[in-house]
Amino acid sequence: MKLVFAGTPEVAVPALDALIASGRHEVAAVVTRPDAPAGRGRRLVASPVAERAEEAGIEVLKPARPRDEDFLARLREIAPDCCPVVAYGALLPGIALDVPARGWVNLHFSLLPAWRGAAPVQHAVMAGDEVTGASTFLIEEGLDSGPVYGVLTEEVRPTDTSGDLLTRLAFAGAGLLAATMDGIEDGTLHAVPQPAEGVTLAPKITVEDAQVQWSAPALRVDRVVRGCTPAPGAWTLFRGERLKLVQAVPAPDRTDLDPGELSAGKNNVHVGTGSHAVELLWVQPQGKKPMKAADWARGVRIAHGELLGL
Repeated sequence: MKLVFAGTPEVAVPALDALIASGRHEVAAVVTRPDAPAGRGRRLVASPVAERAEEAGIEVLKPARPRDEDFLARLREIAPDCCPVVAYGALLPGIALDVPARGWVNLHFSLLPAWRGAAPVQHAVMAGDEVTGASTFLIEEGLDSGPVYGVLTEEVRPTDTSGDLLTRLAFAGAGLLAATMDGIEDGTLHAVPQPAEGVTLAPKITVEDAQVQWSAPALRVDRVVRGCTPAPGAWTLFRGERLKLVQAVPAPDRTDLDPGELSAGKNNVHVGTGSHAVELLWVQPQGKKPMKAADWARGVRIAHGELLGL
């Protein structure tokens, strides 16, 4: 088939690579979000998908909105059979969905209908799911509600951050998306409607969502820290400034601390929660680079009974 691939961040690059490498289909163009400011100089930088497409000599389309007439006209000129999508980052209007004969097929990082929305992997980690996965489905105008072509499952490991899990799903899902294109092309794969039961939503995780509540049990604190790593980053307040929690682990042997209460030893830092404590391993003070929590604690000279979260 002739394909137009839509995607933006690094997590979409393995799928693009898989489609290019398959040799069975022609990736005629790539659709991605416009260049965005990045780094200290805030200079405009192309998306990872745009950079990879340019390396491969593939035409790159960067519409400000996918309903822009210039973009739609070019898409019609290319006349793709199908448009595979991975984390494109913009809603596709019906007028765009109608262009490819076999539709737009999304690789979504959950077992649909669970975790429909922008942050399925983060929500799976924060909810304590033991198994998640990826699904390919035909995009319709509802939120991730279209019929499903294929799925794969992936274990959520006890120490997984959302970044760890998403990386594994990106590579496994790349193979699923390529196989889905093959099955659509040869007629062996047909989309099956999602069940009405089991729908859960996964909206974007905000900075406010990532604030740790020390009155919650240690299990919840652990899930929030892992689920919000690397983005947007779990955080708390220390002496009125934000402190990012890069890595923390449950410490069930420490039950003597009140919620938010700090205890710093020579080589460790513990914080009380609503159950037992957690041990902070890595933190990032505001305006500084990540550092070992014990080094941070020595530098700030934690007072007896001092609290996080105030």
